[in-house]
Amino acid sequence: MAKQNNQQNVQAPMEETFTKSEAFFLKYQKQIIGAVVALVVIVAGCILYNNYVAAPAKDKANTSLAKGQEYFANEQFDKALMGDSTGFVGFAKLANELGGDAGNLANLYAGLCYAQMEKWQEAANFIEKFDTKDDQMISPAVIGALGNVYAHLNQLDKAVSTLKKAAEKADNNSLSPTFLVQAGEILESQGKKDEALKLYQTVKDKYFNSMAYQTIDAYIERASAK
Repeated sequence: MAKQNNQQNVQAPMEETFTKSEAFFLKYQKQIIGAVVALVVIVAGCILYNNYVAAPAKDKANTSLAKGQEYFANEQFDKALMGDSTGFVGFAKLANELGGDAGNLANLYAGLCYAQMEKWQEAANFIEKFDTKDDQMISPAVIGALGNVYAHLNQLDKAVSTLKKAAEKADNNSLSPTFLVQAGEILESQGKKDEALKLYQTVKDKYFNSMAYQTIDAYIERASAK
């Protein structure tokens, strides 16, 4: 218990050396990217199966994507992004060469690789090219990831609007509360407590079956304080 208290005492002054927005980015960057990675692996696997295995098509593009996905899943982001010495050219190049679902996925993978490498502007450039669909998980997660990338670029207004868009597009208990809380935290860091409070109240009123609901009162109390 003493060790835990000491860790907490050390953590508090360290966080105080950052601005509120910087502390938010540090707190959430790995969680959101990790969540998006999991979703991307699932959807990419389905698309690759339908187009490459089930088809079955003799398409070198799908073969290349599969190799890149393998590197990506193994967290070899540099090879996934830029290629290897055995013929895989990397998602960055594939994104410029391919069309359709394959090219779309290559853009997303390239952007997420850059995000994992904390090269935020490059991440934004590729993720912005991803063509979202009318689903409630993958596309909102990608939009939410883009919002987080904007936050890392200190484009805070753009980050908030993008996160709110992701929450609206998802409209589910898994993603929407997460993105609304993130947007609220950024708004608080900008001194916009009233706007943040509205987002927190939406989580409390609408997403009462979510994990975020269990802690949202603390956010509401903080944003309500004068």
